[in-house]
Amino acid sequence: MRIIDWTRRYPMVAATIAVGLFGLLLLAFGQQVVSGWLVSGYALAIAAWQAWHMIGDLRRGAFGLDVLAVLAITSTVLVGDHWAALIVALMLTGGEALEDYATSRAHQEVSALLERAPHHAHRANAEGTFTEVPISEVVIGDVVMVRPGEVVPVDGVLEGDACWFDESSLTGESLPVEHQPGDLVLSGTVSQQTVAIIRAEASAKDSQYQQIIDLVEAAAETKSPIVRLADRYAVPFTAISLIIAGVAWWLSGDPVRFAEVLVVATPCPLLIAAPVAFLAGMSRAAASGVIVKSGAVMEALSRVRTVAFDKTGTITHGQPVVDVIEAAEGVNPDDVLALAAAAEKYSAHVLATTIVNAAVERGLSVPDATDVAEVTASGMTATILGRRTAVGKADHVEAVTGHRPATGEVPPGHIAIYVGTDDGPVGRVLLADEVRSHAAATLSALHHLGVRNVAMLTGDTEATGRHVAEKVGIDEVRAGLLPADKVACMTELPLRPVAMVGDGVNDAPVLAAADIGIAMGARGATAASESADVVIMLDDLSRVATSIAIAQRTVRVALQAIWLGIAISVVLMVVAAGGLLPAIVGATLQEFVDLAAIVAALRAVRPGADERQLSRDLRQLPASPAREVQPALAA
Repeated sequence: MRIIDWTRRYPMVAATIAVGLFGLLLLAFGQQVVSGWLVSGYALAIAAWQAWHMIGDLRRGAFGLDVLAVLAITSTVLVGDHWAALIVALMLTGGEALEDYATSRAHQEVSALLERAPHHAHRANAEGTFTEVPISEVVIGDVVMVRPGEVVPVDGVLEGDACWFDESSLTGESLPVEHQPGDLVLSGTVSQQTVAIIRAEASAKDSQYQQIIDLVEAAAETKSPIVRLADRYAVPFTAISLIIAGVAWWLSGDPVRFAEVLVVATPCPLLIAAPVAFLAGMSRAAASGVIVKSGAVMEALSRVRTVAFDKTGTITHGQPVVDVIEAAEGVNPDDVLALAAAAEKYSAHVLATTIVNAAVERGLSVPDATDVAEVTASGMTATILGRRTAVGKADHVEAVTGHRPATGEVPPGHIAIYVGTDDGPVGRVLLADEVRSHAAATLSALHHLGVRNVAMLTGDTEATGRHVAEKVGIDEVRAGLLPADKVACMTELPLRPVAMVGDGVNDAPVLAAADIGIAMGARGATAASESADVVIMLDDLSRVATSIAIAQRTVRVALQAIWLGIAISVVLMVVAAGGLLPAIVGATLQEFVDLAAIVAALRAVRPGADERQLSRDLRQLPASPAREVQPALAA
């Protein structure tokens, strides 16, 4: 059964082997002439089939290496070495099988990803029991149970007890991660040790794991011209091969030498090496949580000279945090935050939520507030501990309490929330969008990888942009930009190719306009990830450097495999030109050259030294700096 399946999958290979076996059988019965005609006729038919495809390529303006294979078969038949012609034909028809094997090996990470995709979920019913249903039937709000060792089917919020999850399929991190009740758990992770109860936050088709699968399948189906990287060597390699073959014939006076040289000049290793290397590199990237949508993107990514970043949500986390607490004379900084939280807990504003969360995280006792009122775009008023209290802008605090807060200068990149009572100013809380801990190291790594210019394109003010740029080492800042302005700036950046890194819907236009658009897609399917060429499936900025390192190694391995094939072929051609390599032996050796090129190309599926060093450097990064607390604010 396995032989039948293999024959159906590779009919041309099976036909070539069958012709060879039948030809040998004819020889065994003394039918040398019939055997020769059969083998020669079949080999010429293969040559004609290859020539037809070659003519089609030439009409499209593409010159490939197929001409050498056609000449090798034709010349060996003409000089009477029909068995050598059949081996060359086997090499041509067997190239598909070899490439398919190599592709399967290169796609091992991707294949594992697809095979692990969940198809069913254990959903709670009205009686409180769980029944197995197709994951397509799970809707937002459904409660699903994930047993130990099972894949989380949909994105959802953890309920019940804390659980450990294996997130290696999404992050590449081998250590399990503990999630507490209320944490978001992404589909594709695996429950460890205990049963996890999850309330669905998205349907299966909108969940993280399905987005990864969709992107991987789209990338796998993309046929890019770059996988024919060897074609750029087609003309010189063909010319050199014909010159060596012609000189060998001229010096020896024997046309057999011409055929013997061309037999070992057949191009299969060059045609196979590049696509295998690119598929291996794309598989390696997928295992690192980076989806590269095509081989052409991989090649362009390896040559990037400028990387431009959006600021909010990319260089920074995109969420404000309490950075500095400045207290008035004689006031405890914790009291400043507690008073602010007491009033702000009644507001739905994102900055209010940040202050309340900070108070909770510090374990502060937040007093009760009465007579709470919110003044739109100004702040909150309330009675707290018997005092009229105002929280918000300085003018608002002064209008409510009659006391002007000591404002001072607000540092770039910060927002000040003032706190005061009818007894006087209390202090202020400075909020900031925290820079990612990996940002500076990532930008340093990009320079090490050959990126000559790192720019920031942001809609924030010049002062805020410069403040962040100085922290992380950005070379060029362009601030105050609308989405259309970012697109215009993209065309002005001189050092190309240019990669743009962003995460939001407003980044979609500039990602599409860049030579390579890189989307931070950890939050799921967005317009940004759909318009990008590379999608980083994790909330990890360092993967930008990792993706470029993988791309550079992939192209380097592809070129090494190509040059290995060229070098071995040239050596064999010189040996054949001296009459030391019969055509049938040369044709057989070419099969080993194929395997050598494939093995060399498959090295791209493993991390290179640069990538391993980059990973070690990023793991050794210090933690984010601690928040500052200022004991007193001058009056």
